Amino acid sequence: MKDWDIASELTFEPLSKTNWGKFVQLFGERGACGNCWCMYFRLSKNDFIEGKENDGNKNAMKELVWGGAPTGIMALYEGEAIGWCAFAPREDHKKIERSRVHKRIDSASVWSVTCFFIHKDFRKMGISIAMLKGVIGVARQEGIKIIEAYPTIPTQDKLPDSFAWIGLYRSFERVGFEIVDRTSKNRPMVRYYVNRA
Repeated sequence: MKDWDIASELTFEPLSKTNWGKFVQLFGERGACGNCWCMYFRLSKNDFIEGKENDGNKNAMKELVWGGAPTGIMALYEGEAIGWCAFAPREDHKKIERSRVHKRIDSASVWSVTCFFIHKDFRKMGISIAMLKGVIGVARQEGIKIIEAYPTIPTQDKLPDSFAWIGLYRSFERVGFEIVDRTSKNRPMVRYYVNRA
């Protein structure tokens, strides 16, 4: 099967109580990476570091999900979660709201894409691009007008997987995101305006 065949067969689901088990299975014992559980941008530095012990970050994410807060979407292939994309209102991400580099450029209501995690068996298959298309579809259904992200533009040819978690700019560019701020040369702010597409 060709890589793109897999990407075209994905289905997408927002993380919820009903599919929490699939999320836990995807993230595995390491909580995706170093017991992050996708709480890095949501917590203060101290709370995040503390949460790496005793399932703190995992429980914090679970509490958000059980409370009905938007957290992100999963990509499923043949019923199993193979990818994750964090997607929630910008104000839910404390680190971004406090960032000098990625400070707000206007008062518009935006949702942020802050993180990707793709199962190691499905990397380099176009899954992140397919997930961004899935995010755009969810945004359209939910009436979300602006999607914002802060991807990396690699300074070297080969970027380790662990550095690609915020997303690669070229993936965002391919689905129609545009740079709206270059305060950071290698981490531009990009946006997708849903109603323009």
